[in-house]
Amino acid sequence: MQNGTRLAAVDLGSNSFRLEIGHFDHGRIHRTEYLKETVRQGNGLDADRNLTPQAMQRGWDCLARFGERLAGFKKGEVRAVATQTLREARNRDEFLARADKILGFAIDVISGREEARLIYQGVAHLLPQSDERRLVVDIGGRSTEMILGKGLDARTMESYRVGSVAWSMKYFPDGQFSARAFQMAEIAAKAVLDEAINTYRAGSWDVAYGSSGTIGAVSDVLSAAGWPVGLVTRDGLSWLLERLLKAQSADRLKLDGMKDDRRAVIGGGVSVLRAAFELLGIERMQAAQGALRHGVLYDLLDREQDITDLRSTTVQRLARKFEGDTVQSERVSKVAQILFQQASSGLSPAELARFQRKLDWAAQLHEIGSQISHSDYHKHGAYILDNADAMGFALSELHKLSLLVLGHRGKLRKLEVDFKDELFVQQLLTLRLAVILCHARRDPDLDGLALTRDVKNANCFVLGYRPGWAQAFPQSAHLLREEVLAWQKTPWSLTLSER
Repeated sequence: MQNGTRLAAVDLGSNSFRLEIGHFDHGRIHRTEYLKETVRQGNGLDADRNLTPQAMQRGWDCLARFGERLAGFKKGEVRAVATQTLREARNRDEFLARADKILGFAIDVISGREEARLIYQGVAHLLPQSDERRLVVDIGGRSTEMILGKGLDARTMESYRVGSVAWSMKYFPDGQFSARAFQMAEIAAKAVLDEAINTYRAGSWDVAYGSSGTIGAVSDVLSAAGWPVGLVTRDGLSWLLERLLKAQSADRLKLDGMKDDRRAVIGGGVSVLRAAFELLGIERMQAAQGALRHGVLYDLLDREQDITDLRSTTVQRLARKFEGDTVQSERVSKVAQILFQQASSGLSPAELARFQRKLDWAAQLHEIGSQISHSDYHKHGAYILDNADAMGFALSELHKLSLLVLGHRGKLRKLEVDFKDELFVQQLLTLRLAVILCHARRDPDLDGLALTRDVKNANCFVLGYRPGWAQAFPQSAHLLREEVLAWQKTPWSLTLSER
């Protein structure tokens, strides 16, 4: 990436939406602008886990303001991620369909562990490099992430469904503070976080860091009261609890260093933080400067090249885990990428490489379902991908990959895919053709084969072959004729042409 390139990250959190803009300079990203709005989507989930119309509108309004600021940014310079509230929301597709258009960029809903990984990346990149073993804790609105790592390497990651907004709504519903409410909130938080004891206990890390949200707010209040700057201690938390109990309610709470938007959720946040301190034996925690949005920015850099793209490593790990036939996968990948390039027009070299990389991932994974059952193995493979914890992938990216695996064979009309997505259709077609041409599990004869678009019909692909090819490879020719019939049941078509 060239020095001076602008990059932006949008974090759709349960409590706040954030926009971080920076420029790349010799391996570092330097902030040029930061916007934050308290949206509180986390308290906009109804009893059926649907976002209320009011919560959706608050989100859309905020994204419209962010979108105006992002005008002029290119697709590869911006990434927007959404966390626990949209992971939970049953009607998230309704929200995202409009949100993507308003923002001007696709919004990725990420898994809890992927959120944890990105948080660690954000924290680690803004810390001096050292050999210390780090515990990073991030208490968000509806989830808490815990990570063990060293340097830039996140080694153990987990996300727990407990957070400042959720706990404030449940245990301090009217903003009233009482000793009994804090006791119940801490007991409940410990019940959720209890499984973290063995993995994240004292002794498995050297320094504890707290990222963003609750921990930043607590640190600000303690610093304003004369406690060490940027440090949260057990004694400091006890002092803060006394102040909350003395105030009796969020409305009456007046503390130097506490922002107005934090008062309504401080009760839940403090109870979760106290539970984490006690369970993990934490005596002191340093407030980190880095957060999820910083991790997203640095991840944008890594996604540029296959060698640094964590998703490529994740695909290789999954292929090994399910003992795929690597020789066949490489064969299918090579043929699919050749066909995709032949049929592509108007793509920049970077865009072509990006789509070919995703096609390669699908080829590497297209047979992983065979380890479950050879019957309908494509369905098993798709199920694995839709339910896998795949580091580096957003849930939507993983689902698209699962659709390619599901659709690499069999009927097309039953696929729940957007056939208006031209590049996805081209990926799907070229993968299917590659699987057909490699059906004998040996390198196919591609001499004279070429996939093009019909000049008179943009929705028609033409697979041309040399005279005599069909007679030399009758089984391949038969399978290709069957493929022509399969595409007739979609808005697209495939024709065969001897040249």
